[in-house]
Amino acid sequence: IELVTFPDEMGETEAREAGFEPRVIGSIQVGRTTAKDTLRAGGEMSTLGVDLLLFAGGDGTARDVYQAVGLSMPVVGIPAGVKIHSGVYAINPARAAGLAMMYLRGQVRALGEFEVMDIDETAFRQGRVSTRLYGYLKVPLERRFIQGAKAASVTGNHEIFAMQSIAEQIVETMDAGCLYIIGSGTTPRAIMERLGLKNTLLGVDAVLNGKLVAFDLNEAQLMELIEEEKAKIIITPIGGQGYVFGRGNQQLSPDVINKTGAENVIVVATRNKLTSLERRPLLVDTGDKEVDKMLKGYVKVVTGYREEMVYKISY
Repeated sequence: IELVTFPDEMGETEAREAGFEPRVIGSIQVGRTTAKDTLRAGGEMSTLGVDLLLFAGGDGTARDVYQAVGLSMPVVGIPAGVKIHSGVYAINPARAAGLAMMYLRGQVRALGEFEVMDIDETAFRQGRVSTRLYGYLKVPLERRFIQGAKAASVTGNHEIFAMQSIAEQIVETMDAGCLYIIGSGTTPRAIMERLGLKNTLLGVDAVLNGKLVAFDLNEAQLMELIEEEKAKIIITPIGGQGYVFGRGNQQLSPDVINKTGAENVIVVATRNKLTSLERRPLLVDTGDKEVDKMLKGYVKVVTGYREEMVYKISY
């Protein structure tokens, strides 16, 4: 296998650290790369006729790669971004490597067209989380390895009632003196609305005794809070993908999860959201294998008022 990379931090450094002697093409300003470099790299790889293009990043990078190569060549995304709505990424970096090897060895031959998606900035400025489809990229077709696109939040009356029922259950069973770390998503937002509290659209907030302690917290702020208080994390999986940790909530880091404890993670989701996973497990990709192993197993998911479902978590 010949490995072709762009220079320095755009592949060469990592390739050499892994023991490869890559063929290096193109040029960059070290430490000052931009989307234009991604576009040039994709274009030059396409012109060169490489068999498979691997790229690391999030939705913005996927958009750049789509602009550069379109459907001209197969790609595999290595998840490394904060937000990943696009369906072109593997479940985790290890699965990306496995899928690449299977494709190059001829064990996977079929290609599927998967969505390149990103947040609609206009909707976001209006206080709504909505995604926009930008196009498709060809990915080796092995669904066990690919995370798939994030499903849009359902906002029909039945789904709204389901989220309100979950919120009622959570608020009713909150412990006095316990700090609740509230993750992002429409179901956690329903919990905050039930409490009558401000909610960060794509962030993490903290509630103690029914009052907002802090909002839009980063990892360091969370660690400081949970040093002083017993804490629980309320989190909802990403619809269509199933990620509980590791996508869009990196402030809930391995250290935060370790300090809180797996037994204090409360997963909430409507039955429709779980059904959208088509029996696939919930997923974690925290970046720490030991924490992923700690979270692996079966968890009770709050799906309504006094209603739970046991569901598998994997990585």
